[in-house]
Amino acid sequence: MTMHKAHLALLALPVAIVSAAVSTAAPVGKPLPKASAPAKTDWNATVTRTPQGTHVLGNPAAKVRLTEFVSYTCSHCAQFDEEADGALRANFVAPGKATVEVRHFIRDPVDLTVALLTNCGTPAKFFANHTAFMRAQAKWIGPLNQPSAAQAARWSSGTFAQRIKVIARDFGFYPMMARRGYTVQQVDKCLADEALANRLVADTDLAQRTLRVTGTPSFAIDGAVLVGTHNWSLLRPQLDARLRTGG
Repeated sequence: MTMHKAHLALLALPVAIVSAAVSTAAPVGKPLPKASAPAKTDWNATVTRTPQGTHVLGNPAAKVRLTEFVSYTCSHCAQFDEEADGALRANFVAPGKATVEVRHFIRDPVDLTVALLTNCGTPAKFFANHTAFMRAQAKWIGPLNQPSAAQAARWSSGTFAQRIKVIARDFGFYPMMARRGYTVQQVDKCLADEALANRLVADTDLAQRTLRVTGTPSFAIDGAVLVGTHNWSLLRPQLDARLRTGG
């Protein structure tokens, strides 16, 4: 499968454990009360944020760490999410065997706008936001493929916040976020986060220079980038193999 390459020139941007105390003392002649079985952790609802600001889904002590380098304007990334997300969650994340970390690989200003929105809110909201934009990509991406002259001009003029907000309006992102429970004020605040935008672009550049990530989707297992692996059919056997060998 062909991966999408980045076009940074288009960017004009500067477990918790809950323990219940069970008494070991009981009246003579009566059996000790049975300890309650510990609640099973829902690893698909466990999200941690790394010191670098990325989001990780699953058991922090998992045996295998999967990193996804993705772009929201990459059609192959959307296809991967549709094919792999359910299997990853059911077979690797839920049993606590693996974690999934998402790293943004910014390709264009629209991709950057969506990345800012997926990061809007608490870490617990990230993966739901991420999935919502990936699954709806075919519905909102149209203007990027055939922008009018007026749209292209709006996307490249004004302050950073003005440009990003215009993109969000032109692509219908405000209604999408409203359906997810965000107010216009909350969305505007997230879109105006120029510090985060600069970090995401810098992270993309770093991934290109130091990890040799050249396009999306790309993957790393336990920090090692997988060469020539850009889809689920090639990724899954390598995850299974790493679990069998113990990393």
